[in-house]
Amino acid sequence: MVKRAYGQFCGVARALEIVGERWALLIVRDLLVGPRRFTDLRRGLPKIPTNILAARLHELEEAGVVRRRALPRPASGTVYELTEYGGELEGIVLGLGRWGAQSLGERRPEEIVTADSMVMALRTAFHPEAARGIRAGYELHLGGVVINARLDDGALVASAGPLAGADLVLTTTAPLRPLLTGEISPAAALERGLVRIVGEPDLLERFVEIFRIGPAGEVASRDTDFG
Repeated sequence: MVKRAYGQFCGVARALEIVGERWALLIVRDLLVGPRRFTDLRRGLPKIPTNILAARLHELEEAGVVRRRALPRPASGTVYELTEYGGELEGIVLGLGRWGAQSLGERRPEEIVTADSMVMALRTAFHPEAARGIRAGYELHLGGVVINARLDDGALVASAGPLAGADLVLTTTAPLRPLLTGEISPAAALERGLVRIVGEPDLLERFVEIFRIGPAGEVASRDTDFG
């Protein structure tokens, strides 16, 4: 079901007809992290009215971006997941996040961060070349949200929740951005109590290198404030 037509034979126009409605790309953002039940999506987007969420999911299904899948026993219920076509939006969503984050400024009091948005921020800030030859697991406690990152020779798998057997557990007591931008060194951050770790300090240094925020990556930290 196309709710808005631009009357132009153009790929950009067609893309906006599919994912340009309000909330659509945020639904896609969360589904890029993994399949979600309707209630999971609602929890991650607390300001979306239930009827609008249902309408957006229906439209994305009709467009071939999202599909429903029944969970096998003993689980019950249905999850929404991206199709292969929908998964092609990942690079677009990450790029759009980098671009849009330049206008974020400071976080507003009413704005929240979620595990899914943090996971996508990690993916946005990731430097694969810095992770070559590294195999390590990180569990991150960021302002009450827990996510994890697994590195395997230049590849990243990031997801919500704790990570059993993590090589480093990092807990922030302040925004993580100054550490990732190089405003403060890992050693100084530990000394001042801005971060706490369980694991080897050199793994914290590696983390900062792999998710560093330089001229092209600075916007990624602002996407969730990392803290």
